Amino acid sequence: MIRIGREICGDLRIAEQREWLVTNGIGGYGSGTVAGSLTRGYHGLLVAALKPPIDRRLMLVKLDETLTYRGAAYEFGTNRWQGGGVAPGGYLNLQSFMLDGSVPLWRYACADALIEKRIWMEHGANTTYIAYTALSAREPIALSARAIVDNRVFHNTGQVAWPARITAIPGGIQVAAGSSDARPLQLRIAAGEATIVGELYRDFDLSAEAERGLLDRDDHVHAATFTAIIAPGETLFFLATAEDNAALDPDALARRRSRDQALLGSWRQARSSSTAAPDWVEHLVLAADQFVVDRPTPERPDGKSVIAGYHWFEDWGRDTMISLPGLSLITGRPAIAEPILRTFAGYVNQGMLPNRFPDATAQPEYNTIDATLWYFQAIRAYHAATSDDRLLRDLYSTLQGIIDWHVKGTRYGIRVDPADGLLRGGEAGVQLTWMDAKVGDRVITPRIGKPVEVNALWYNALRAMVEFAGRLGESTEPYQSMAQAAQSGFGRFWNAAAGYCYDVLDGPDGTEAALRPNQLLAVSLPDSLLVGERARAVVDACARSLLTSYGLRSLAPSEPEYQGSYGGDQSQRDGAYHQGTVWAWLLGPFVTAHLRVYNDPAAALRLLEPLGDHLLAAGLGTISEIFDGDTPISPRGCIAQAWSVGEALRAFELVERTASSAQLSANVGTKENPKDRP
Repeated sequence: MIRIGREICGDLRIAEQREWLVTNGIGGYGSGTVAGSLTRGYHGLLVAALKPPIDRRLMLVKLDETLTYRGAAYEFGTNRWQGGGVAPGGYLNLQSFMLDGSVPLWRYACADALIEKRIWMEHGANTTYIAYTALSAREPIALSARAIVDNRVFHNTGQVAWPARITAIPGGIQVAAGSSDARPLQLRIAAGEATIVGELYRDFDLSAEAERGLLDRDDHVHAATFTAIIAPGETLFFLATAEDNAALDPDALARRRSRDQALLGSWRQARSSSTAAPDWVEHLVLAADQFVVDRPTPERPDGKSVIAGYHWFEDWGRDTMISLPGLSLITGRPAIAEPILRTFAGYVNQGMLPNRFPDATAQPEYNTIDATLWYFQAIRAYHAATSDDRLLRDLYSTLQGIIDWHVKGTRYGIRVDPADGLLRGGEAGVQLTWMDAKVGDRVITPRIGKPVEVNALWYNALRAMVEFAGRLGESTEPYQSMAQAAQSGFGRFWNAAAGYCYDVLDGPDGTEAALRPNQLLAVSLPDSLLVGERARAVVDACARSLLTSYGLRSLAPSEPEYQGSYGGDQSQRDGAYHQGTVWAWLLGPFVTAHLRVYNDPAAALRLLEPLGDHLLAAGLGTISEIFDGDTPISPRGCIAQAWSVGEALRAFELVERTASSAQLSANVGTKENPKDRP
C-alpha cells in the first residue's frame, strides 16, 4: 500500500517532494504535491486536454480550504510565496496521505474529527472531482474553499488568464478567459454556495522549476469562494469541468473504484503465476492505465496512443512501442494495444514511424532511427499474446514498405550497408537514437554510423518478418537473407580488448567504444545476437559499471564524459541526460538479459524489488523517468514515465514466468517413476 504518515506529511520540504497524479484517458490530468503547495507550473487539479491527447490547459489550479469545527478554524491549503513565506500552512494539519487504488486520499486532523479528501478524474472527460468526508465528527463542519483558477497552456509561460469573466451558474460559477479559443471552466459544489471574488494572486513560488532553471513564479486568479456544511459521516462533492454537460454525480467515485478493480482483475487473469504479487506491482498496474490515451483521427475515431511521461511529454513513437507490451499485454488488456498499433500505422511515412506529436502543431516529427524498429517488436509481442492474424494481415504491407525503405534509404541517411548488412544512419545536427538530447544546434550524443542497439533491433525486425511472412503464407526468403547478413555483420561490434561491444561502428571518427547500456538489447531481444560467454560478459560489464537500484547509467563513471548529477538549466540538464544519468526503463532489458544468461529468477526479482521503495519517494505509485548517476541516485525528470512502468511490469512478468517454468520442470523431474517401485 502507498501510505505516508505524519513524519513526512508534517515536513513541508519532504512532503513537497512527493507528488500525486490522476488522469482521464484523453491526455488530461490532475497533479500536485502531498503538502498541497505548488512546486511546478504543471501542477493543477484540472489540466484539460482540449484536443485529445494534446492542447492541454491549466484550468482549476487548486482549492485552498479552511474548515471550521467546534469554533476553531483549520487550514488545509498550503502555499509558498516568492520571498520565502508560507501561508496558509495547512500541511501542519495533515495526518496522512495514501493511494486508495488510483485515488489520492488525504486525512486531516481537526480536533476529534478526521476529514478525508479525495481527488480523481472522470475517465474520458475533462472533469475532476474533489470529495470531502467527515469522519468521527460530533457536529457539522463548515467548509470554505478558495478556488484558484487559470486558463493557460500547461507549460508555464508567465501568462495568466486575467482579466477573467466570472459568472454565476446553478450550483457554482463559470470562468471564461479573454481569448476566443479558450474553453470555459465550470465549478460546482453540492449543497453549497459560491461567492465570486475575481482577485489576482501573484508570485506563487515554484521550487521544482527553480531547480530546473525554468520560470519559478506563477500568478493565478482567486475566482470564487465556495462554502458548504458537511454533516458528520457525510461526503461533500466538488466538481471542476471543461465539459459542456457535466453534472455532479455522487456515483463518480464508485465508477473510479470499479475501473480500478477491473484493471486489476484483467491483470490477475493474465498472470502466469497464482501466487500473490507484491503491492508495488499492483500499483504499477493502475499506473499503467494513466499513460494510455485516446488519439482520434478522421480515419480512426477510436485511435489510441501513449503519453510518454507526466507532466510535460506528449505521445512519442519510441516510448509507445517500448512501453506497449508492459502497459497493455502484461496487464491483460490487448484490446488497447490493437488500436494503438493501427493508429501509428496511419502515420508511417517513408518507412518511418513518428518520433513525437508536438503539442503546438500536432504535426508528427520523424527524427528517429529506432522507433520504427520497436514497432516490429510491439506487433510481435501483441501477436504472441493474441494470435491475431487479422491485424498481422492488415499491417503486413506497411511492414514490408518499412523494410524496403530501410534497404533503399530514407531520411537522415538511414540505410542498410550492403557491405555488412548493418543499418546505419545519422547526419550532423540531428539526433536519431533514444539518446537524443540536443542543446541548441549541438547534439550531445550524435551516434552517427551504426549504433549497436539499432542493429539488434534491425535484426529482430527481420526475424519478426520471417515469422509474419511464414504465418501469412508469404515468402520468407528475402527477410531470412537480410537477417543472416545482419547477424554475420554484427560480429564487428565485439570489442575483444574490452570484453563487451562497441557502441557505434563506422562513425565520422571511427568506432565509439564507451561503455553504454545499449548493447544489452543484443542479449535481451527475442532473437539474441550475443550468446554464451559474450552475452554473459556484456551483462557482467553492465552490472559492474552501469547498474543501480533504479535502472542503468547511460554512461560508465570511468568514461571521461560521465556526468553523475542531472540538474541546472535546460542546457546543463540536456548535457547530462545521456552521459551518466540513470534510466529506469533500462532495468527491463537488463533483467531480461540477466535471466537469459544466468536463469536465476530469484536474483532477477531482487533487481526489481527496489522499485517498490521508489513508489513512495517521488511520483507516488509510479516510476520516475530518470535518476542521478551518483549516489544517492535521486529521482529526476518526469515523475511518471510510460516506459519505466511498462518495462518494470514486463520484466516482473518474465521473472514470474521463468520461475513458474522452472518449478514445473522441477516437479516433473521429481515425479515418482513406477519402475523404481519395489
